[in-house]
Amino acid sequence: MNPRSWWRRRSLRSKITVSATLFAMACLLVLSRLAGGAIGELLVGAADSQLHNALGAAAPAVAAGRPVGSELVTGQLRVLDTEGAPVDGKPRPNLSERDVDALMSGMDVLRLGDDPPHRWIGRVVYDPTGLPRLVAAGAELVGYNQAVREGADWLSVAAVLASLLIGVATWVVVGWSLWPVRRMHAAAGALPMGERLPVPEAHDELRALAEAMNGLLARRDEAVQRLRRFTGDAAHELRSPVASIRAQAEVAVAHPDAEFAQEVLAAVTDESERMSTLVDDLLALARSDAGESQPVGRVDVSAAAIAAAERRSGNGGPRIRVDAPRAGAMVLCAPGEVALVLNNLLNNAMRYARVQVHITVLPAGTTVRLLVDDDGPGVPVEHRTRLFDRFYRVQDDRGRGTGGAGLGLALVAETVRRRGGTVRVTDSPEGGARFEVRWQAAGLATWGKI
Repeated sequence: MNPRSWWRRRSLRSKITVSATLFAMACLLVLSRLAGGAIGELLVGAADSQLHNALGAAAPAVAAGRPVGSELVTGQLRVLDTEGAPVDGKPRPNLSERDVDALMSGMDVLRLGDDPPHRWIGRVVYDPTGLPRLVAAGAELVGYNQAVREGADWLSVAAVLASLLIGVATWVVVGWSLWPVRRMHAAAGALPMGERLPVPEAHDELRALAEAMNGLLARRDEAVQRLRRFTGDAAHELRSPVASIRAQAEVAVAHPDAEFAQEVLAAVTDESERMSTLVDDLLALARSDAGESQPVGRVDVSAAAIAAAERRSGNGGPRIRVDAPRAGAMVLCAPGEVALVLNNLLNNAMRYARVQVHITVLPAGTTVRLLVDDDGPGVPVEHRTRLFDRFYRVQDDRGRGTGGAGLGLALVAETVRRRGGTVRVTDSPEGGARFEVRWQAAGLATWGKI
C-alpha cells in the first residue's frame, strides 16, 4: 500500500496524534543523547575538581624544589620535562607527544581510548634552576563509558515511553476538542430547509465554522429555491408552445384541408421558433451558471452597435438611430457577449417602442457606457429591481402578447456582470425606458455622430 495514500485516508484526529507523537519522540531521543553526553561531562567535572586541588598544592612544591606529595587516591601527580619525560623518578606516563603539547599550552586532556579513560590537567612551573617543568595531575574515570552508554539508553527508553504518553494524551485532547465539530456535522446533516445551526457564544473557531456553515446553508437554500423557480418557469414556458403545436396539429389531422394546413404549418413554425429561442436562452444561462465564458479581448462597442442596427434596418418597425464615437469605443469583453447584449436590448426596445429606438455609446474614462432608449411606455419603478430576474415579466401576458419569455434581460445582466460591468434601467428622455450598460474600457475614443 502506498504510504501517502494510506496517510490521506486517516482521520484528522489520527494525523494530529501520530504527528505529535513522532515529533515528541524525535525531540526526546535527541535530548536523551545529549543528556548522555552531559553525564560524561558531570563525571569529568567531578574529576577536574579533585585534580585542580591536587595540582594547586603540587605546583608550589615543584617551584621550591621540594618533592610533590603522595599520589591521589584515584589518580597520580607527575613532574615531567617539556618533552614528556619523567623527572620524578617514576615510569613514563601514558601520554602522547600531542597530549604533552596540549598540557603545556594549558589545555586539558581526556583519553577515552584508555581502559579505563583518563583525565589529565597540567601546569608549567619553573624549578629553582629555571628549567620549565610540567606538573600533570591525572585520574582514572572508572565506569565512565558504562555510565554514558547506559544513561543514554535508559533516557532513550524514557523518551519513547514519554512519547507514547504524549500520543495518548493528544488522542484524548483532540477527540475532546473535535467533539463539538462532530455534533455540528451531525446537526448540519439533519437540518431541514430553512433551518440554521446554533452559533456558540464564544468567539472562537467553532463560532466561525458555524457562521460559515450557516452562510453555506443559506446559499444552498437560495440556490434550491432559485432552481425550483427556474425549473417551474422553464417548464411552464416550454409547455405553452408545445401545447399550441400539438393542438394545431390535431386540428389539422381532424380537418384535412390544404389551405388550412398551410396556416397550421405557419403557426407551428412560429411556435417552433419561439421554443427554439427559449431553449437557446436556457442553454446560454446554464453555461453562464456553470462558469463557461468566451475568451476576453478588445471589442469595439461602436462597431457592434452599428452592425446590430444595420441588421434591423429595413425590417419595418421603429426607426433605429445610433450615436457612437467614430474612432471606436473598446471594451474588455468577448465579441459574442457584446452582440448578445445588443441583440437582447434591441429586441426589448423594438418590442415596446412606438417610433424610434436610440442607441448611444459613451466612452467615459475607464468605462464605456451603452445606452438604449425607446419611446414606449417605460418600466414602472416598482418593477425595475426585478426586471433582470429570470422569467420575470412586468405583465403576466407580456410574453404571449409580445413574444418575450423573460430571459433576454436576464441574459444581458448575467453577461455584463460576469465581466465586472453593471446594467440598470431608468427613465429615457425619449419618454420610455433607458437601459444603461457599463463595461470596463480598453482604450479611449474621440467623438462623432453616425
